[in-house]
Amino acid sequence: MKQTAGQHPNRRPYSAAVPGEAAALRPPSFLFWSAVHVLCCLVSAALGFRFSRLLFLLLFSPASHHHHLHNHHHHVHPLRQPPAAVIPFPPPPPPAVAGRVGVGRHGIRVRPWPRPDPAEVARAHEILVRLQQEQRLRYGVKDPRPVIVVTPTYARTFQALHLTGLLHSLMLVPYPLTWLVVEAGGISNETAALLAHSSLPVVHLPFHEDMPVLWNDRHRFEARMRLRALRVIRERRLDGIVVFADDSNVHTMELFDEIQKVQWMGALSVGILAHSAAPDATAKRQQRASEQETSPLPIQGPACNSSGQLIGWHTFNSLPYAKKAATFVGDGVTVLPTKLEWAGFVLNSRLLWKEAEGKPNWARDLDEVGISGEEIESPLDLLKDASFVEPLGNCGKMVLLWWLRAEARYDSKFPTRWVIDPPLEIVVPAKRTPWPDAPPDLPYQTIANEGGHVEKHVSKKVRSSRSKRSSHNKKKHETHVDTQVSEMSGAQEK
Repeated sequence: MKQTAGQHPNRRPYSAAVPGEAAALRPPSFLFWSAVHVLCCLVSAALGFRFSRLLFLLLFSPASHHHHLHNHHHHVHPLRQPPAAVIPFPPPPPPAVAGRVGVGRHGIRVRPWPRPDPAEVARAHEILVRLQQEQRLRYGVKDPRPVIVVTPTYARTFQALHLTGLLHSLMLVPYPLTWLVVEAGGISNETAALLAHSSLPVVHLPFHEDMPVLWNDRHRFEARMRLRALRVIRERRLDGIVVFADDSNVHTMELFDEIQKVQWMGALSVGILAHSAAPDATAKRQQRASEQETSPLPIQGPACNSSGQLIGWHTFNSLPYAKKAATFVGDGVTVLPTKLEWAGFVLNSRLLWKEAEGKPNWARDLDEVGISGEEIESPLDLLKDASFVEPLGNCGKMVLLWWLRAEARYDSKFPTRWVIDPPLEIVVPAKRTPWPDAPPDLPYQTIANEGGHVEKHVSKKVRSSRSKRSSHNKKKHETHVDTQVSEMSGAQEK
C-alpha cells in the first residue's frame, strides 16, 4: 500500500540529488583548498609537524598574521633592549664577561655579579645588632652587671697566640667589661701593642718580678699577681663580677651569661685539657684502681647532691700522670693544674670592698690575705667558710670553659712584636717562581779607565742549587754570551 505525503506531514520528501547540480553548488576554490589541505596533511605526517593550520592562517588571515608577528617580536624585544622608561637597563658588562650564551633556541645574557653596596651592608649589620640587643633585653638578663676580668701574663713566645684569642673572646661579651691585665716583669711594649688592638677599657698593671721557670713556682706566682689585681679593684671600688680568665684558657659566651646569677661567690666546672703520651704500666694499674672509686673525667668543679646543694669538690685525678708531669715551662710532658684552679671561680667585687652594703661576715678582709708568707692556692682562701659558695652551670653539670697550658721553652726566641725585619732568608729555594727568571750575570765586567782603555775581568762561575734543567739552560746561555764577548773583543782590536 502506498502512503501519500499527506499522511506524513513532518517527513520531507526524498529526492535524488543530481550530481551535476551538487558540483555546481560547490565553488572551484573549495576543491582547490581541500586538495591543498590533504597535501599539507600528508607532508606534515611525513615531516612530523602539523603546520597545515598555520599555513591556512598565513593564507587566509594576513592581517592577523602581521599582528601575531608584531606581538611575537614585541615579546622577544625586551630581552635585547628594553624600553628605558619601563625597565631601567643596567650598565653594559665588561668586554670579557659580556655576550650571549646560546642554549637551545634562546640566548642567555651573561651579566656581571652585582657587588653589594657598602652602605647597605653596614645598614644590615646595624639592624642585626639592634635585633640582638632587643632579643637580649626581652629574653636575656634584665639588669646585667658589669664584668671585671683579671688576667696574669708576661712576654713570651706564645703570648701573642693566647692573648689574641682571649682578646677577641672578650670583645664578644655583650656586657660592660673592664679588663685588668697584670704583667710580670713590668709593662712591656709587646703586651701593650697587643692590648692596643682591642676596643675594651684595659687597666695594664705592672708586677715588678720575673716569672719563674718552674711550674710549681709559677702557679704560686700567678696567685700573687691575681691578688694584686684584686687590691686594685678594692682601691678603685670597681663594681661588677670578677672573672679570673687566664690568657691560655678557652671560654664560651654562655659563661658570661651564667655568672650573672651569682650573688657573692660562685663556682663553675672547668674542663682540663691534659693528656699523657705514654703512661707507664704502674700508672695504668693505679688508674684502673682509682677509677673504681672516683670518676675519671678530667673536670674540676663543684659537686652537688640531688637537691642542688654544694657538698664537695671534684678535683682532677693526676695519678695517671705520676712521674710524667712537667717540671719547668716548655717541658715536653703534661702540665698538671693545681688542686682547684682560679678560673673556676667568680665573685662579686663588693666582697673585696672594706665597706659594702650586705657584705657577708664569712668573707675575709683582703688586707689579711697573703701576708706573712701565706700561700694562696684558690679563691677559697678568701673565705672563712667555703660552704657558702654557690654552684653555677646547672650545679656544675655544664662545662663552660677549658683549662689549657701550651707553652714554648722558656729560652725560645721570637721576633719583637712578631714583626719580621729584616726579611727572611731563603732556606729552601723554590723550583718555580711566579715571576720570570732574571737574566744571569755576564761573565765579564767592563771598567772604563781614565785613559779610555777597557779592561775585561772574567768572573768565576758559581754553581747554584738549582735543578739540572736550569743549570743546563744556563750553560747554553753562558756559551752564547762567551761567543758574543769574543766577537766584541775582535771588533775592538780591529
